[in-house]
Amino acid sequence: MKDKALLFINGEPPASLPNPEHYGLIACTDGAFHYLKKLGFPLERIDFISGDFDSHSGSDEEVYEDKFILTLDQDKTDFHKALEIIMEKGFQSIDVLGASGGEQDHFLGNLTVAYTFKDQLNIKFYDEFSEYYFVPNNFTLKNVKKRMISLYPFPSVENITTKGLNWPLTKGNLSITSRIGTRNFAIEDEVSIEYESGDLLFFVGINEIEYPAIY
Repeated sequence: MKDKALLFINGEPPASLPNPEHYGLIACTDGAFHYLKKLGFPLERIDFISGDFDSHSGSDEEVYEDKFILTLDQDKTDFHKALEIIMEKGFQSIDVLGASGGEQDHFLGNLTVAYTFKDQLNIKFYDEFSEYYFVPNNFTLKNVKKRMISLYPFPSVENITTKGLNWPLTKGNLSITSRIGTRNFAIEDEVSIEYESGDLLFFVGINEIEYPAIY
């Protein structure tokens, strides 16, 4: 995983922290820096801290000032600008923590940013409930039996067929304005998805669930 980057952004702090040894680059936005301090993350492992520093509080942050990258473009979010820096450093796979929770317009904005980069970067979000990411039009995931699966069109998906789900789709269509595919679950160890066109955001739950306790 040394070819993968880890990025913390300023949403809900993660319930648990990943092993920094698994990553070739670790970064955070300025707001996320504060909760990483409180959670006891090894701050010396952070490669850069980016943002407009409107969340900068001073104090012991001065110790890490050589890692600050000031990004003042107000037409882009701190998340967007951090992704650009990571991409410039040669990383294409990025695990993102702290994208959900808090103010929901931030969460929706983070999804939109990920959509913007979906053809350039492999971005995976993680929170205490699930991991989620945009998937290609021919996708398979193993070891997911009894886990919640949600399919969210962004904004539409055409001719989608799924296998391994309790409520399968066969050449169906999904649309944000009519039919979405949330709160399904895997009844097989392997789930596969194929679709003809559109963009699909895929959620897989962290923990196993027991039917019918899926809501």
